[in-house]
Amino acid sequence: MNRKLALCAVLTALALIFSYVEVLLPLTTAVPGIKIGLANIVILVALYTIGTGSALVINILRISLSGFLFGNLFAVAYGLSGGLLSFAIMYLLKKTNRFGMVGVSMAGGVAHNFGQLSMAALVVYNAKLFIYMPALLVSGMVTGIFIGIIAFMICKRIPIQNQGKGYIV
Repeated sequence: MNRKLALCAVLTALALIFSYVEVLLPLTTAVPGIKIGLANIVILVALYTIGTGSALVINILRISLSGFLFGNLFAVAYGLSGGLLSFAIMYLLKKTNRFGMVGVSMAGGVAHNFGQLSMAALVVYNAKLFIYMPALLVSGMVTGIFIGIIAFMICKRIPIQNQGKGYIV
């Protein structure tokens, strides 16, 4: 239990570092708010290696802490709306065993963008924001491919103990 707790703490810290790096290196795109999602590498690796519960806790902690450290209360709300929807979709698709890690990551990227856009539409009471959905769909797929490939390459190199049980400790 202590090893798993320590691993979750390290992965949360790593995800926070990746979130901070993205704050320092913003992308300039035609659609505001598009990010690569580097912290999602950690979440995806955790989902596939240490289990759903731990990965979910890491995700919630990372979103909450990075929102308060690098953003504001709205950043937490937007982050949680996208992050929790994304996590739920990735978990469900992973559970079906019909999608590889890259496909799961792509769906997660799209779901994250949809969740955040939905939150924005609720906050400003304007469904016209969904005009950005095509661009966010493409960016979610592209960044999802990138994140999925990196996470897959990392998972291939992790020596899995207790093979098949979904954790590395």
